[in-house]
Amino acid sequence: MGRHIATYVGLAHRGEQTLVESLRQVAAGHPEDPDTVVVCRSLARQHEGGVERLGPVAERYGEEDVDEPERLHADALTKTRSGGVGLLRDLQDLYVLAALLQTTWTILEQAAQGARDDDLLQLSTQALTQVGRTMAWLTTHLKAASPQILLVGP
Repeated sequence: MGRHIATYVGLAHRGEQTLVESLRQVAAGHPEDPDTVVVCRSLARQHEGGVERLGPVAERYGEEDVDEPERLHADALTKTRSGGVGLLRDLQDLYVLAALLQTTWTILEQAAQGARDDDLLQLSTQALTQVGRTMAWLTTHLKAASPQILLVGP
């Protein structure tokens, strides 16, 4: 038991790391938008905690090295785009990474319930709450910024 859980533990670990790095990249790449800078840095710190909490789960189930989140990061957020439209595109890329992470944690949560693993269940539930907050902020920020950028911006 757990061989396939190791695949998803690896996906969660890489996904959390990739999201942390990407949030920091977007914060650094858009200093003209203080909300983006402050919130992306804060979200990165919160997701960093998820990476640390995965340690005991990885020890118990193992962790397969999985390329998918890193591939998305390499294609999308190794550098940020410039200007308002660039900000919108970068926020969309963050949302895609967060959605991948959300589905990964959902799968792990279901596995935890099936395995009656309370530790993994608690970790998955906390991680889903955090990624939900991240996705909610991204959605709100996209909604707030897009009219100004698309209709009024240069």
